[in-house]
Amino acid sequence: MSLALYDTMARAKRPFVPADPARVTMYVCGPTVYNYAHIGNARPVVAFDVLYRLLRHIYGADHVVYAANVTDVDDRINLKAVQEGVSIAVITDRYLDAYHADMAKLGALPPDFEPRATRTMDAILDVIARLVRHNAAYAAEGHVLFDTRAFADYGKLSGRSLDEQIAGARVDVAPFKRHPADFVLWKPSKPGEPVWDSPWGPGRPGWHVECTAMIEATLGLPIDIHGGGHDLIFPHHENEIAQGECASHRGYAAYWVHNGFLNMGADKMSKSLGNVALVHDLVTQWPGEALRYALLASHYRQPLAWSEEAADSAKRALDSLYGALARAADVEPVASAPAAPVISALEDDLNTPKAFAELFALARRLETAEDGAARAIAKGELLASGALMGFLQADPVAWMQGGPDAAFAARVDALIAERIAARAAKDWARADALRAELTALDVEVMDSAQGAAWRRKARP
Repeated sequence: MSLALYDTMARAKRPFVPADPARVTMYVCGPTVYNYAHIGNARPVVAFDVLYRLLRHIYGADHVVYAANVTDVDDRINLKAVQEGVSIAVITDRYLDAYHADMAKLGALPPDFEPRATRTMDAILDVIARLVRHNAAYAAEGHVLFDTRAFADYGKLSGRSLDEQIAGARVDVAPFKRHPADFVLWKPSKPGEPVWDSPWGPGRPGWHVECTAMIEATLGLPIDIHGGGHDLIFPHHENEIAQGECASHRGYAAYWVHNGFLNMGADKMSKSLGNVALVHDLVTQWPGEALRYALLASHYRQPLAWSEEAADSAKRALDSLYGALARAADVEPVASAPAAPVISALEDDLNTPKAFAELFALARRLETAEDGAARAIAKGELLASGALMGFLQADPVAWMQGGPDAAFAARVDALIAERIAARAAKDWARADALRAELTALDVEVMDSAQGAAWRRKARP
């Protein structure tokens, strides 16, 4: 089958047809860098990384352009900078570096463009100026606001009328607004906050206009795919469409793709509840690849409950796949494209649960193949299919051993060698004692016709 994606605007799954197959464009709303990213922030990164990899596979790596922005001016950034007595650049550079490192551990490829709001100010001012000229925005008391009634289709993404949106949302009602739903494009900076000059007075941009300007500056309008979390549909993406179409008199995005919420078990992740799980901490407890697997274990559009048990389960699943590769260490894989069933699953609106099932089917083929040629083909397809999804690129033996230090590995290898010798001598009591010693070290020994392999049972 060909790629089909669920389009939030159409409220249906649609065949994906890019405007130009030689230049497929995708934009995903990125981080606001005032703290470490939590695991909920990582879900869209990982989900859209799979889509990015799939698009590159289908159209060619040189024909896909992916941009993910960085919000580096924001009330929370300003507050932290004031608290620490430093510039906002110190805060944003610190947490952007950490974000890059943490997402890399989850196997996310870097986007082709990573525009930052503070470095796109000329483009932001240009978008605002065009909106004013087109009578879609107005200046009032040092602010510039978008006039929501100037865009007849306002609400088409969320499917709610303007009145319904006002009734169901918290809006900043200010006396200078023409309509309560009108939103800020430019606002005066408070004392001590970052400030830029503009035709409407010194200040800084609103959040929504930043994304529109960054999309236009890096990808051009309209784009093929706009992605982000479900929570961004209203008001952020709704406002992006309105200002983008009014400023450019063109379409905005052909496909709107949104991932579902991530909860901490039965509860929503919340600082007030004290249940925020930071990726920066989680990668010290589980391999990043296991966290990636856990984030993709459910379909990206469905809610996902996060727990330690989910991460442990993901690690065990990967242990099984890596175990098959470790037991086939002597097999030279045949260079291969990803297996057709894996591609088919991903082309069906990124059905990662089905794709994982196909990876396990490949692993079973590798384990049960009756001749070397068939094993070589199966191993090649398993590795290529894993790579397409961002998995199985680590050394299988190192993975199974949980990354132990050299001294620990040497000790385990010595015990296993002694146990093999005891079994060869039919000294079963000694062999059992050595196995018990290995078990006490949280080491599991896996005997096979090819020899003995081992792994650490405890999380690294």
